[in-house]
Amino acid sequence: MLNILLTIAARGGSKGVKKKNIKLLAGRPLISYTIAQAKRWGKAKHIVVTTDSLEIAKAAKKFGADVPFLRPKNLATSTASKVDVIKHALIASENYYKQKFDVVVDLDVTSPIRTVKDLDNCLKLFLRKKPNTLFSVVTAKKNPYFNMVEENNGKVVLSKQLPGRIVRRQDAPKVYSMNASIYFYDRKYLLTAKVPSPINNRCCMYEMDELSSVDIDSELDFKYIDLLVKEKLVRL
Repeated sequence: MLNILLTIAARGGSKGVKKKNIKLLAGRPLISYTIAQAKRWGKAKHIVVTTDSLEIAKAAKKFGADVPFLRPKNLATSTASKVDVIKHALIASENYYKQKFDVVVDLDVTSPIRTVKDLDNCLKLFLRKKPNTLFSVVTAKKNPYFNMVEENNGKVVLSKQLPGRIVRRQDAPKVYSMNASIYFYDRKYLLTAKVPSPINNRCCMYEMDELSSVDIDSELDFKYIDLLVKEKLVRL
């Protein structure tokens, strides 16, 4: 059995939505849903919230997560690398719990509709393929081979071109969007890679459905998920 550390990163100074991580969704702080999912999954030895905010730390502890340290200021800016935050959380957690973890599973607070089944499937895939990293994706709504364009030397062109013309989206190669929901990191890779990244020469992806992939990044996203809950289209 893998010794799993589960991390939840929740910075205090969110810009898109004020106090996003503890903003109430269907009557509960947003962060509480990810903590609850991690607890229902039950595969992680410890569930650690990495934050710079005492207010977020208090909410996280209330719903059953550990907050054994506060994130340093240099990792709490809007430009800080998420991978650096996770790496710091791993090192600090190993020092605190006096043990080594085999893998870090990081869950984004802003993806409250992911399921325990998604987490189980990710773990099975990670154990089978033994990659450096695994991350969740969703089928992209736009396709660079068909309807995504860019400007090149003053001309507007398709972002990616193939030898033959593609006239239907269905005929274009399938592409995916990283949905900012689930990440698995092998401990050795995270600690020893010069510049660790989810995308590397030994990574794999897990596809989630469109609904489970909803990511909250605005007030409109909050209202959308709140409506889904009220209409009983999703259960959090």
